[in-house]
Amino acid sequence: MTHIAVLGSTNMDLVTYAERAPQLGETVTGRAFRTIPGGKGANQAIAAARAGATVSMIGAVGHDAYGARMRETLEHSGVDTDSLRTIEGPSGTAHIVVDDEGGNAIVVIPGANGTVDHLSPGDEGVIASADMLLLQLEIPLAAVVAGAQAARRHGIRTVLTPSPARPLPSELLDNIDLLVANEREAATLTDRADPRDAAAALLDQVPQVVVTLGAAGSLYLTRDAAPLVIPAPRVTAVDSTGAGDTFVGALAVALAEEKPIREALSWAAAAAAISVQREGATESMPYRPEIETQYTA
Repeated sequence: MTHIAVLGSTNMDLVTYAERAPQLGETVTGRAFRTIPGGKGANQAIAAARAGATVSMIGAVGHDAYGARMRETLEHSGVDTDSLRTIEGPSGTAHIVVDDEGGNAIVVIPGANGTVDHLSPGDEGVIASADMLLLQLEIPLAAVVAGAQAARRHGIRTVLTPSPARPLPSELLDNIDLLVANEREAATLTDRADPRDAAAALLDQVPQVVVTLGAAGSLYLTRDAAPLVIPAPRVTAVDSTGAGDTFVGALAVALAEEKPIREALSWAAAAAAISVQREGATESMPYRPEIETQYTA
């Protein structure tokens, strides 16, 4: 079984469902509220574990009820939490509004994630033992860079999700094998609105790029082959929270299993399509038999 390490965030998602998100200064009435374990790191870890990988989570939770629940959720999905530290203080939270079209708006408060600013003893060994390392930007950048550099020292493939999008230093990009961004993130990183133009600009910085296009599928560019556009299954979205992380987690498993890139992207799209038809982030993520049923070559 393939082994994937994830260095990243764990948040408790505080999710409000409403007809639409309020504008500045406006109050709207919601129809439901839920607390759901999430965070981009934990999301990708759970997605990869459910897709069939052995997964190790590196990060931190607070010494509170949210932290205990997040650890329990990870472990229930089969994620190893030996490298998930518990620190004094609150866990990270994400405050999310989901509208009736399945779109979302999110405010993240780092909490314990803000303490993950370096690799702790044993973390590099976990990374070195993996087939792939998944990274995001909801923990301090110093730790993300350290993780990518550790992976490069040991010949481990790295996948970066640049969210929340910010300028990225060369010491990070020089150690990334695949960057997976959505349209908005790609535009923010490159100042280019067109996804193809943005992907081409990103390809100057990393060897492979995927730009996810929502219902339109995904765009893949590499330096030694023609671009690929992979369609997404046509489904009715209920909640898109966590769909991108589901895509990345499933894609990582497919690539680690050495599936061809077109097949891997289609397989990841199938996983994401299942997730958007359910509410929540981690709660919506499919298990491997469901992905295999949804997937069409």
